Amino acid sequence: QLACPLDLGCHSVEQAQKAPIHKIRITLSSRNVKAVEKVCSDLIEGAKRHNLKVKGPVRLPTKILRITTRKTPCGEGSNTWDHYELRIHKRLIDLHSPADTVKQITSISIEAGVDVEVTVADA
Repeated sequence: QLACPLDLGCHSVEQAQKAPIHKIRITLSSRNVKAVEKVCSDLIEGAKRHNLKVKGPVRLPTKILRITTRKTPCGEGSNTWDHYELRIHKRLIDLHSPADTVKQITSISIEAGVDVEVTVADA
C-alpha cells in the first residue's frame, strides 16, 4: 500500500484520487489591512504545505463608507462639519482541493476582526 500524497488518512493512492476535488473560494474582509494580510499569508502557506493549487490573494478595491454630520446638535452657529469614514478591505483566495483538506487549512487561528467566508463549488 502506498501512502496518501495529501495526508487525507486514506490507505492508497486510488482512494486519494477518488476524493472529489472542489473549487473553494475563501473571502476575507476586515477594517484592518495588516490582519487581513496576515490571515491571507497563513492560509496560502498552509495550502502550499499541502501541495494544493492556489490562486490569489486577489486584492479587491477598498470600500470606503463616508458619513458627514453637523457638529452642532441644534443647528445654530457656523456651519462646521465632522467627516467619518470606515474602510473595508477584501481579499479572495481560490483553492482546488478536496473538502477535507480545506478543513485542515482553515483551522488556523484567525485574527480578531477578520471575517472569513468559504464558498465550495465543484471543479
